[in-house]
Amino acid sequence: MFSKSKTNEPDPRKQATPEAAKVSDTATYPAAKQEVAPAREGAAKIKPPVSTLSTDLHVKGNIKTTGDILVEGQVEGDIRAHLLTLGESATVKGEVIADDVVVNGRVIGRVRGLKVRLTSTARVEGDIVHKTIAIESGAHFEGSVQRQDDPLSTTGNRPSAAAAVPPQQQTAVRTS
Repeated sequence: MFSKSKTNEPDPRKQATPEAAKVSDTATYPAAKQEVAPAREGAAKIKPPVSTLSTDLHVKGNIKTTGDILVEGQVEGDIRAHLLTLGESATVKGEVIADDVVVNGRVIGRVRGLKVRLTSTARVEGDIVHKTIAIESGAHFEGSVQRQDDPLSTTGNRPSAAAAVPPQQQTAVRTS
């Protein structure tokens, strides 16, 4: 029924050459071929690894990326990403905007995403604007929920206070 095959053993008739090694590497690791090949418009891009902000990291300022972020530390500012995952120890004070948002930690501010998921350990104090949402039992949420077909668009957002004040009367205000 089963036979022992020697397909994994090298063929002694074939000589190991650098060219054969390149072919072997690109067959096993497709990324190796993409790195060697010159960049062409329309070519598939290699997805970068997830950026991680560890528990001992405290960021003051905005974060913007087209990639994925895993936050375990504290962020005082807005975060914009493709996929944003907030770990259980994470605290974000600011607006969170991503295609996919998974909240395991705490957010004090608005959450905007195509898909928003609040896990049982999530704590959100602010409004959620979404296309689809999932809230697990045990999640803590204080705010309003609004469904929009395009929650990532900047139109339809609440008007900023600066827009109502003429430029000559605007001043920088820092609150703690």
